[in-house]
Amino acid sequence: MLEQYPKDVKLAYKQFPLGNHKFARPAALASMAAQEQGKFWQLHDLIFANYNKLSDEKIRGLAEQAGLDMKQFDQDLEKNKLRYARQIQDDMREGQGNGVRGTPSIFINGKLLKQRSLQGFKAMIDKELAKK
Repeated sequence: MLEQYPKDVKLAYKQFPLGNHKFARPAALASMAAQEQGKFWQLHDLIFANYNKLSDEKIRGLAEQAGLDMKQFDQDLEKNKLRYARQIQDDMREGQGNGVRGTPSIFINGKLLKQRSLQGFKAMIDKELAKK
């Protein structure tokens, strides 16, 4: 959708680690540290591909696989722990206020996307663009 609507669509990612997943919060923190090195999406994709195999060791291994400088990664996690935690808390509060119950949840102009197919995305985007 970003390629099809380069001037009209932007992506905003919010953290929403699920409480029933023991490693969701550590994974969220790791992805935020990866962002410091410009590698959020690389680590994000690896984490989601391995969501059912996560452990502290696995997250570190995925960070290495994503090409992160591990010394910098560790420093960023330690130095920014409180800032990351506040951001996660703010994102979760916003999500809960908007009715998010699970992940991924997708919103287009503040409206929850219910038909999560390419056709559903396109139909909802076209509908919102027609309102302009």
